[in-house]
Amino acid sequence: MTLGSVLVTGATGTFGMAFVRRLLRDGNVSRVCMFSRGEHTQSVARGMLQNHPALRWFIGDVRDQERLKRAMDGCDLVVHAAALKRVEVAEYNPIEVVKTNVYGAVNVIEAATDAGVKKVVALSTDKAVQPVNAYGASKLMAERLFIAANASRGKNGPIFACTRYGNVAGSTGSVIPVWNYCKESGARATVTDPECTRYWMTIEEAVDLVLETCHSMKGGEVNVPTLPAYRLGDLAEAMGVDYDVVGLPAHEKLAETMDGVTTSADARRMSIDELREALKTL
Repeated sequence: MTLGSVLVTGATGTFGMAFVRRLLRDGNVSRVCMFSRGEHTQSVARGMLQNHPALRWFIGDVRDQERLKRAMDGCDLVVHAAALKRVEVAEYNPIEVVKTNVYGAVNVIEAATDAGVKKVVALSTDKAVQPVNAYGASKLMAERLFIAANASRGKNGPIFACTRYGNVAGSTGSVIPVWNYCKESGARATVTDPECTRYWMTIEEAVDLVLETCHSMKGGEVNVPTLPAYRLGDLAEAMGVDYDVVGLPAHEKLAETMDGVTTSADARRMSIDELREALKTL
């Protein structure tokens, strides 16, 4: 099934690049609009994607509704991946996070409605469920906005759905590249609490989930995958890093939840050997 013309916000991030590569590989799109605010990252992406003829490039910020509307003109589908995502950054800069994650969601909804887009899929996070930090609270509000938009979209407006999952293994800013850097530089890593559990998801699984949602959505869904989990201490051992325990801050949970009922402590636990094998594929 063709997806037609697709716009991806945050297109030059870890997910955005993997998603666009899949779209171009499968060939089921007529056009892919790369929407992001980074001039340098777009330049790098052009080279990596060999300036594919189906690609269109838009410098813009989700804080700018008019720019979004212009970029979405003629698009059938919007995949909204842009966000400020660093938990500790959000704690010190909550207003900036609201501007991007909450007002940005409003702008995507309004622009997509005005531009005649057919479908919008927004990416969310396990931290949006029973949030304990500013980032999670902002993504909870964004989820509510996208789902509620189905009730006010008008006769011909787009339908909206969300996908929800945790950090993608090996993604920019996540613990794996940070610990790899520590290992290579000879520095000791820091671990909040080795008993912390987190969900394990590969970038391929994240792309699969979003693509499936794009094809099957009826409007109003929050699609949540079933994922295994791991202990931070086990991951550190699998990676062979030396670490210091610094304690769990108030804005972090010992275990995450994606459905508000089960947690990463309840999920199937990955062994150290399984983690070692999984790390080889990143």
